[in-house]
Amino acid sequence: MSDANTAKRGRAGGAPPPDLVDLVRVEDRISFLYFEHCKINRRDNAITVRDDEGTTYIPSATLSVILLGPGSSMTHDAMTLLGESGASVVWVGERGIRMYAFGRPLTHSSTLLQAQAKLVSNTRTRLAVARKMYGMRFPGEDVSKLTMGQLRGREGVRVRRIYKEWSKKTGVPWTCREYNPRDFDDATEINKALSAANVCLYGIAHSVIVSLGCSPGLGFVHTGHERSFVYDIADLYKAELSIPVAFKTAAEKPMDIGAETRRMMRDEVFDLRLLPRMATDIKSLLGQDDSAQAAKMRPDVNHVALWDEKAEEVSAGKSYGKDLEREGD
Repeated sequence: MSDANTAKRGRAGGAPPPDLVDLVRVEDRISFLYFEHCKINRRDNAITVRDDEGTTYIPSATLSVILLGPGSSMTHDAMTLLGESGASVVWVGERGIRMYAFGRPLTHSSTLLQAQAKLVSNTRTRLAVARKMYGMRFPGEDVSKLTMGQLRGREGVRVRRIYKEWSKKTGVPWTCREYNPRDFDDATEINKALSAANVCLYGIAHSVIVSLGCSPGLGFVHTGHERSFVYDIADLYKAELSIPVAFKTAAEKPMDIGAETRRMMRDEVFDLRLLPRMATDIKSLLGQDDSAQAAKMRPDVNHVALWDEKAEEVSAGKSYGKDLEREGD
């Protein structure tokens, strides 16, 4: 047996890494799970989570995001499996705001990534996609002629109105969105709930984006940050998801508002079928939702070619230049 095969079979009790074709599509996965004060390991192709209450087994192929709170630790084998399974791991600090994520695409195809890069690199097409994003937030309104400044202004008015509406519905006092990125507790209860809800939403958006093979950093509305596209996509659902969840949670005045917000987010994400919606919306925004492009995105398609400025692409794995060698002879 070769050294490579020995290493492959020897990891985690002899379990080889999962094949892409065996993995669950991102839209059909568990949205997210949160753990704290635990030890995460690997058993075959499952993740084990051990805490004071015992050990929980989670099939890695069904998981979209793991949120790790304070006191969590993870083995190298577990992290490797999650990476191979296309899951994102988000470490949430004690203050509950900052996050760090990892993931691998659930596709071998770069079709969506190439479309994203092409659209974002041209001012006209980038503006068109940004308008589509704002159009999703203003159903029934024509935003096709508005500038980015005008769109930002409308969005600001819309978000402030939504905050006031939910404050009135729930009786939760509201002044403004204000929090300390370095101290989760240095904020009002509603702002803590909004921070916790948004962290969940960002984690889910990051996982779907990476799983589809897109770049989290190539944003259309946001720019300059490694998660610009994550913020673009998450903003499409805040009015429907994270803002209502935060206000409803704060209205219940739970002992641990962060934990309760995450539980309510979990339920709402399932009820809204957010994962399939998000995957469909991303493909639509990038103009890649037709059946022909969908065929290219199959995980079993391992297509590698060489770029050509005239033919767009030529075959890889072929020896070129033989004619030139004969001419030299």
